[in-house]
Amino acid sequence: MSAMTRPRPRVAAAAAATAAAAALVLTGCSSSGSSSSGDGQLGFVTVKGTNISKAEAGHREDAPDIAGETLEGNQVKLSDYRGKVVVLNVWGSWCGPCRGEADDLERVWQKYKDQGVQFLGVNTRDTEKANAVRFEQEKGVTYPSVFDPAGTQLLKFPKGSLNPQSIPTTLIIDRDGKLAARAVGGTVDDALESIIQPVLAEPKQ
Repeated sequence: MSAMTRPRPRVAAAAAATAAAAALVLTGCSSSGSSSSGDGQLGFVTVKGTNISKAEAGHREDAPDIAGETLEGNQVKLSDYRGKVVVLNVWGSWCGPCRGEADDLERVWQKYKDQGVQFLGVNTRDTEKANAVRFEQEKGVTYPSVFDPAGTQLLKFPKGSLNPQSIPTTLIIDRDGKLAARAVGGTVDDALESIIQPVLAEPKQ
């Protein structure tokens, strides 16, 4: 192949990133999903139709430092909340199950926000920020969300970890910034609390 026709490395990398982000969307936005991670240390349990995977303390991977501008125009990054248990919810205004779980997420946020828990959303595949802002207003969501229309923040998750495999996905990140649990599909109050409480009860390192 001549130099004129050889793909440029930057172009090829960008195309790969776009394809990966697209694959996440195509496999997601349903009330169920795969929770396979290939890690023998993970446990699997189903709570009211929500697929939940857990990683025990000592067998957890570092969560990537998700960062960006929130829907309100502020800068935020996951590491800002080190020392707290973080509930990271991946959502889109176009996603039906995301609408179904929003009320439950807000209720649990209100219940635990004064107990060392921080909620953070990642809004993805919404090309218009106004649609995501309207969603939050209609559903009464008060915790911040990073605006990530291209899904670039989600590509930071290492393959084989408790990574977002569909939309919606909710991740629990422990006080040390490690991936502790993942709920794939729309979550309800009791399912969400069932993965927050054990991590919250863990002694501080």
